[in-house]
Amino acid sequence: MHARVNWAFAEFCDQATSAEIIGERFMREVGALGFCHAACASHVDPLKPPPGAVMMVNYPKIWLERFSANNYAARDPVFLAARRQVLPFQWSDWRFRHGLAADQIEILHEAADVGLGDGFTIPIHAPDALPASCSLAIGPDGVDPLHVRDAHWYAVYAHESARRLLSTPAPRRRVRLGRRERQCLELIARGKSDFEISVIVGLSEHTIHNTVRRIMGKYGVATRVQAFVRALRDGELRMEDVAM
Repeated sequence: MHARVNWAFAEFCDQATSAEIIGERFMREVGALGFCHAACASHVDPLKPPPGAVMMVNYPKIWLERFSANNYAARDPVFLAARRQVLPFQWSDWRFRHGLAADQIEILHEAADVGLGDGFTIPIHAPDALPASCSLAIGPDGVDPLHVRDAHWYAVYAHESARRLLSTPAPRRRVRLGRRERQCLELIARGKSDFEISVIVGLSEHTIHNTVRRIMGKYGVATRVQAFVRALRDGELRMEDVAM
């Protein structure tokens, strides 16, 4: 995880009493990074979300109404791509657009007409949540590519915090991390790669990679960022252990 962790945002989310409050703060943070619109949300009808769905969206109202009326959630190429992969992708990337059906290309063209021409999507995968992602439309002044990394942190923490507020608590086996696993997550939070961690702790890069994959497996998540957020929210890590 190379994103800069904003501890003030994390503390705010931990103290928030509603998903709406988290959504408002999230929009301010990603707006400051240069994104003009954002949708950190479950892959559902934005105007008819089911119970437990995360819906932090400030897309133009005209687009939300059209998206809902035409049931675009079932064919949205961004939604479908986000379910297949774990890494962020740009909407203008040919690898994303390659092979899209005519109706999916038309959805992208219609979105562009209302100000959602290009941006990035950060997939969010969790076994105990509806399929979700965070899509960020690029503003007129452009966006520093490094800000996508920072937005990744905001998106995952905001989604996890909102999801917990919206869902009915269910019995879940407490994940216990070993000393080495906790150490790896602390270094990940400081932006260290597997290679850098291996040098610091004196183990092979292969061993560190396997340790990180084991942590992700324990939490049932798809990315290092999500594993770190789960450990932080579950109390396996403390902010003071990793804040610098």
